[in-house]
Amino acid sequence: MSGWEAGLDDEEAGAVMRAVTRQLKLWREAAGLTQAEFGAAIGYGEELVSSVERGRRIPRPEYLDAADEVLGAGGKIAAMKGDVAEARYPKKVRDVKRLEAEAVEICSYNNCVIDGLLQTEAYARAVFSSRRPQFAEEELEQRVAARLDRQEIFCAPKARPLFSFVLCEATLHRLIGGKMVMRNQLERLSEVARLRNVDLQVLPLSREENSGLGGPFPTAQAQGRSGRRFERNPAGQPRDHRSRETTVLDMRYGIIRAQALTPRESLAFIEKVLGES
Repeated sequence: MSGWEAGLDDEEAGAVMRAVTRQLKLWREAAGLTQAEFGAAIGYGEELVSSVERGRRIPRPEYLDAADEVLGAGGKIAAMKGDVAEARYPKKVRDVKRLEAEAVEICSYNNCVIDGLLQTEAYARAVFSSRRPQFAEEELEQRVAARLDRQEIFCAPKARPLFSFVLCEATLHRLIGGKMVMRNQLERLSEVARLRNVDLQVLPLSREENSGLGGPFPTAQAQGRSGRRFERNPAGQPRDHRSRETTVLDMRYGIIRAQALTPRESLAFIEKVLGES
């Protein structure tokens, strides 16, 4: 990819990009530059500039930085990078990220792969690469970037939520991406498990009882919303639960946590697997 991304297909992102591209065109015209002249000045072709201004391509940060400098916008164009970065991701990713930003507690059980918030870049790329039919290269990179962007919540400047992750032991042995990718992934788990606001637990395959056989599920409790939890369905969209459904989710996750090793035991377990890798 160069200075652009593929177009978007949802209304919210479309509205953001129409506003951004309108401003880019107005600044260019005010400077008295044709699309070809502007493209040459910022290092991109006329066709790409045209595609950006028509909303067919999403400009990357370096495109906006170059445009800001050439057009003398004094930071006004560069300031749009945050809005553009949000709009670049699929709607369900933006919804999940918004949910997580509001959460005081995030919990997740997974028996298929390492949870997305814990994945290294190489592991995430291997997960998305295994999808069939395959993602186009641009979409693959977009999804990897979106997954890594969500992980910024671990170092957010505001109050950070409490995290609880339970991983089935199988996720530690499944060689997604190969041995070196998995070794780096296990090292990442070892690092995250030491964070003060993270409880990371392993549910061993040797357990006779496993209440997570129904598959993975993440939940989050939003700030100021007592008795309200959110769950993501298999397609990734958040679902809002209240009252009785909330109780069921809490009960299910509580049982899974009780069946798993303690965080201290789990860290030792992960390091044992790491030592054998």
